Amino acid sequence: MFNLVHFLLFVLHHLLQAQALTLPQDISALKAFKSSIKQSSIPSWSCLASWDFSDDPCAVPHRTRFICGISCSPDATRITQITLDPIGYSGQLTPLISQLSQLTTLDLSDNYFFGRIPSSISSLRNLQTLTLTSNSFSGSIPDSVTALKSLETLDLSHNALSGKLPKSLNSLTSLKRLDLSYNKLTGFLPKLPFNLLELALKANSLSGYVSKSTFDGLTRLEVVELSDNSFSGTLGAWFFLLPSLQQVDLANNSFTHVEISKPAGGNSDLVAVNLGFNKIEGNLPANFADYPMLSSLSLRYNRLRGAIPLGYSKKKSLRRLFLDGNFLIGTPPAEFFAGDTEVTGSLGDNCLRGCPANSQLCSPRQKSYAICKRAYSGKPRS
Repeated sequence: MFNLVHFLLFVLHHLLQAQALTLPQDISALKAFKSSIKQSSIPSWSCLASWDFSDDPCAVPHRTRFICGISCSPDATRITQITLDPIGYSGQLTPLISQLSQLTTLDLSDNYFFGRIPSSISSLRNLQTLTLTSNSFSGSIPDSVTALKSLETLDLSHNALSGKLPKSLNSLTSLKRLDLSYNKLTGFLPKLPFNLLELALKANSLSGYVSKSTFDGLTRLEVVELSDNSFSGTLGAWFFLLPSLQQVDLANNSFTHVEISKPAGGNSDLVAVNLGFNKIEGNLPANFADYPMLSSLSLRYNRLRGAIPLGYSKKKSLRRLFLDGNFLIGTPPAEFFAGDTEVTGSLGDNCLRGCPANSQLCSPRQKSYAICKRAYSGKPRS
């Protein structure tokens, strides 16, 4: 009996060893990754604390070691995902991450990683998702990131990244979602990847014009968020004719003019537009009323003049309208104040006449006659 038990234990031991197939370079990369994290920032109950290299990372079952934070290939030989728990790990991203050549997901979001993003990240040719949001990464975005041809999601938002955007950003031919918001990025917009669905670059220091060549061929683009930058000049009519566009936020920039054409064939998926807090001059773009699904429009705090187009009040899809803080004149359309109206927002702080004081739409109060007179170099006309 003793010999039988001994034999079974021997077989079990070797079976477990046979499961320890993780490539040595992957194990050394994981060790380097963990050692680059400050030990004091690794709670005993965290994912990283369970990375005990006395066992193989891809051994099955994990049970008490490597209980979370990584995933392995079906044959248990390669690390394919690193997704850390957001509990405040502090450290740097080791350049040896490049050894994990089968990695498809790297998600370190909501921690305290700092320092530069290593240029060696370009070796992760199978990477599909790179999410480093809400950390303290600094320095420039390495140009080498544009070598990641399989990348579909790139989220580096809420860090301290600076410098210009990589010039060859459009070489990320698989990229669908790009979020670099809340950094310190400067310079112009380069040519964008043609498969992009969502673009978010909010709260940086980007400048220059929003040119047609930058967005050329982006037939699938649905969301554009460029608010809180320093973009200037004219926003051309081509922009709102991008065929899949749904949501646009360009608030808090320095645009001076906006051109709006009627959508081709009367068809458009455009739902929400925010152009508030710019320097846009001229009359309110009447053609916005021809976008069939538009439900939210903000042009507040610009330098717009003239009357409110009647088409705005007849547009059944419109639910939120913010035109406050301009120099609009005349009497606002009566339909805005009908009992069955569903429009909310503000027409206040303009030069309108007859805006009902009891209507929430007319708050805040209109500009003084003196201010309006100066704006029009004489008596404002309807």
